[in-house]
Amino acid sequence: MPRVSKRARREDVSVELACEWGSCQETFCDMQEFCCHVEEHQKTSTHCLDTEEDTADFDCLWRDCGLCGMDSDAQLLRHAFFHCYHTKLKQWGLAILQTQPDLGPCSVGLFNRNIVPEVTDNLTCLWEYCGVSMNNPEWFYRHVENHAQSLSSASTGKLEKTICCGWTDCKATFKGQFKLREHLRSHTQEKIVACPFCGGMFANNTKFFDHIQRQTTPEDQTFQCSHCLKYLATERILRDHMRNHVHSYKCSLCDMTCPSPSAVRNHMRFRHSTEKPYSCDLCDYSCKSEFDLHKHLDKHNCGPIYLCDHDNCDFATRSMQSFKSHYKRVHELGDSAPRYLCHVCEQSFSRGNNLTVHLRKKHQLKWPSAHPTRFRYTEHKDGFMRLQLFRHESYAELIGDSTDHQPTQGKGSGPGCANGTGGHLSPADGPNGAGRNTGTIAEQPEHGTMQEYIEKVCGDLLREETCASGEDDVLRQLDVEVP
Repeated sequence: MPRVSKRARREDVSVELACEWGSCQETFCDMQEFCCHVEEHQKTSTHCLDTEEDTADFDCLWRDCGLCGMDSDAQLLRHAFFHCYHTKLKQWGLAILQTQPDLGPCSVGLFNRNIVPEVTDNLTCLWEYCGVSMNNPEWFYRHVENHAQSLSSASTGKLEKTICCGWTDCKATFKGQFKLREHLRSHTQEKIVACPFCGGMFANNTKFFDHIQRQTTPEDQTFQCSHCLKYLATERILRDHMRNHVHSYKCSLCDMTCPSPSAVRNHMRFRHSTEKPYSCDLCDYSCKSEFDLHKHLDKHNCGPIYLCDHDNCDFATRSMQSFKSHYKRVHELGDSAPRYLCHVCEQSFSRGNNLTVHLRKKHQLKWPSAHPTRFRYTEHKDGFMRLQLFRHESYAELIGDSTDHQPTQGKGSGPGCANGTGGHLSPADGPNGAGRNTGTIAEQPEHGTMQEYIEKVCGDLLREETCASGEDDVLRQLDVEVP
């Protein structure tokens, strides 16, 4: 592949698109020819199943994919087209890495390099009065981009005008086409680059660079978080990491505060929503997450499927979670010295959950109402893990705190925020926010169900998070410091 300059436009870069269907090794330079070629593979494979005797499911033959049991040839074709799109993104990622010689390779591994999301339905454009449905993500994203370009050319002239997003129920406005295109990715969930080694997809180049830089050796991670003492590879990754300690986004239905819009979205769906979209095919069980469904499916197994292969250990279980817990507790921790220390009475424990039980029962510590019950622990300079006593609700508060507040050792002066004394949580709105919108994203309607309200708020939060990420990425490319 030819090297590209750092300022090369994505559309101008020539990439080599290699077909990995079965044993095919053909390559293409044109995306349309590549998609047509893969479609022929799909037609050939489904034609072999088109008999009355053959009731086999539709399986993907893309190398290192392994997705089996699709319901129809249409679903298989959508999946194959996503492989085409994914291939292009990986090649674009390779071209970017060639312009960054200081970045090392990805060390995650090649075992999931061709794993792509399942696309069960066609992609539908919700631009006002459009409604076009497509099975190819490449053409769908270009179609949405054409909406932005046509709207931009019709809205700009000698006098600068604002451009309104035409997506259904979206009222966002922008001053230029670039901002609108960035914003539309919050609606379409488009990714623009992928790691050529592990296949991970990213919404912008900055997140891709972070993915590579996070895999540096511990010796090269020299930027330390003053709050949790964790070392990171770059100052920018450290700055993003420290935002996770700032609970500046508030749930509009309770007093819960979270470090990001996505965290608020998850909180609302698990705490306030009654919808359970994941259902078991073997019983009437339903749940709110795919993880819970997989955990439930273990109960339908007839016997233990996870056997410990450690010497002199006959542990067996039907649950992967139980197996991991056993292995870590028995074979990794073993009789190691206790690392978790109670900040009140200095009793030590080998596991964090044992310390959590101790703090709740003996010292009656708990989070305020609507907050998570999980306690977090911070490693101190003496090597012990102690309870994290503060929840920061502004970035400025965290930065100021890092200059005059270091984790203390020994007994604490009190339970801190865990029982509502010093450092307790307060609503994260008003001037104490972290520079983003920390209040209610959408007003609760007088009419309609709670579920409809939650879905609207969650959609607004998702768009806000994507827009914020895009704005930060642009500022960093312009060497403007993002707080």
